[in-house]
Amino acid sequence: MFISTQYSIFQNPIKKTSPNRQNPQFGTYLDLEPISKPESLDFDIPILDSSKKRNRFDVVVIGARPADLRLAEQVSSRGIEVCAVDPSPLSMWPNNYGVWFDEFETLGLEDSLDKTWPISMIEKPSTWTGPNGVMFHKGEVLKVEHEEFESSIGCDDGTVMKASLIVDTSGFATAFLHYDKQRNHGYQIAHGILAEVESHPFDPDKMVLMDWRDSHLGNEPYLRIDNSRLPTFLYAIHLMIIYRPVLSYTQVKKRMEARLRHLGIRVKAVVEDEKCVIPMGGSLPRILHNIMAFGGNLGIVHPSTGYCVAQTMALAPILADAIEQCLGSTRMIRGNQMYSRVWDGLWPLDRRLKREYYNFGMEVLLKLDLNGTRRFFDAFFNLNPSQWQGFLSQRLSLGEQLMLMNSLFWRAPGSSKMDIATKSPVPLAKMVWNMASQAI
Repeated sequence: MFISTQYSIFQNPIKKTSPNRQNPQFGTYLDLEPISKPESLDFDIPILDSSKKRNRFDVVVIGARPADLRLAEQVSSRGIEVCAVDPSPLSMWPNNYGVWFDEFETLGLEDSLDKTWPISMIEKPSTWTGPNGVMFHKGEVLKVEHEEFESSIGCDDGTVMKASLIVDTSGFATAFLHYDKQRNHGYQIAHGILAEVESHPFDPDKMVLMDWRDSHLGNEPYLRIDNSRLPTFLYAIHLMIIYRPVLSYTQVKKRMEARLRHLGIRVKAVVEDEKCVIPMGGSLPRILHNIMAFGGNLGIVHPSTGYCVAQTMALAPILADAIEQCLGSTRMIRGNQMYSRVWDGLWPLDRRLKREYYNFGMEVLLKLDLNGTRRFFDAFFNLNPSQWQGFLSQRLSLGEQLMLMNSLFWRAPGSSKMDIATKSPVPLAKMVWNMASQAI
């Protein structure tokens, strides 16, 4: 699986730097505490009256993060009553994301981009641009119960809400979703810092997409051995690694520290740090389920890259349309018929088949060592840009995916062909079987 260790390096002066946070002469950035602290958004949102112990909505969304709020806004704009439930609905989402500019431009979200480069960018999305008819409740959901045509949630403050549809966007660790198959995900782990440094070797107008060099581990024999088996690359501003099971943060930090030291980068102060673990691939939630998944627990994270932000934002209107067809109609379609329609809106056959292809790519990458991974990506980025860009952004059709796989194999050097031929038979057979099962 991919593990993404993100970090950003800036030379802009930091206005408020405590003396005890300066980099000691022989210390490392690991000794420093972040200057910046978590912030909350500063505007008013409609809060549910907690004195009413029972409340009724068309849709209840569990969560109030970027994907959750995008969906809540889209559903509410269609005249459907929505309540978003979260312990801290005004908290700022802490992580940075990279997206392709044209994806966000198509969605009308380019104003949320913080920094752009000719080949990539960093997005720091705010969690909300306005309530737009969405009600909020500050609380933690402890239980979800279902009847034939209605569901309810119970919160830690005793509040109970009923709704025709519950959408769970609370993430991979949710206890409210069930799976028919073993999940068996790959993982992308991220550790990053936004830092003030004395100097750095990077061109501020360019972004390094992948740096597979391991020269920074020359004096780190143990790290170098692990890296040859479970490789990492610099994604300036990110460092990515591929694993299953997930690599420890300790390993990730040590590799990042070695790379910064090798590049001659002395961190004077850490402004922000971030950590995240992103599950990738694996099985989808149970289809006819009494609760709808969205966001990270829906399975839309790109199984080969870990990208998900643009895809999630793009799917929110599609899910909202499916919900409107059921709850916004005079027929009021509910129960299993509603769940089936909403699920098919998100996961039509074509999208499920394409996901199996991406899962195949992930499984092959998991089997490659450092040299094999380097050879694979050398061949991958020698493809026509429309092919590799389409693959990374999940915009290829199934036919185009198969053409990419064929082109990749025949353009790869002999050693890489051998890697693909020896590593891919089992994942390929699994992909074909799953595709056939989906199509029947």
